[in-house]
Amino acid sequence: MFHAWHRVRDGTMTREAFQKLIPPLREHVGARLREGASCPAWPVAARCSEILLLEPALWTFASVEGVELTNNAAEQRVRHGVMWRKTSFGTDSPNGSRFVERILTVVTTLRMQGRNVLDYVTTACEAALSGHAPPSLLPSTS
Repeated sequence: MFHAWHRVRDGTMTREAFQKLIPPLREHVGARLREGASCPAWPVAARCSEILLLEPALWTFASVEGVELTNNAAEQRVRHGVMWRKTSFGTDSPNGSRFVERILTVVTTLRMQGRNVLDYVTTACEAALSGHAPPSLLPSTS
């Protein structure tokens, strides 16, 4: 499935051809999950049962263009925040937590847009000190 998905992404396989591969694969995966749900090892059975409850969502990538097979991109985007939390012991207050949430969102957004984080934060602080509106985080259309 991953090999075929990569072929769709690089243009060497059509989406229609890929979608024809999905029904038998979906049945195979479903059968294995149903087997797992009746497994005597309760952690396996519990996890398979949880996945079966969400099984239709597992296949959204096959029918909805633009939905990725994995959540790797999302995980990469939150990794910085997760690493910060693990190495800094978090925050001591709700206000500190809100600040971290917001500054990490700003940093991630600016990096995705290829914008300079320090320039943006400096401009935002200067605007706040002078009573002006902060700069926009929306990407420039120019």
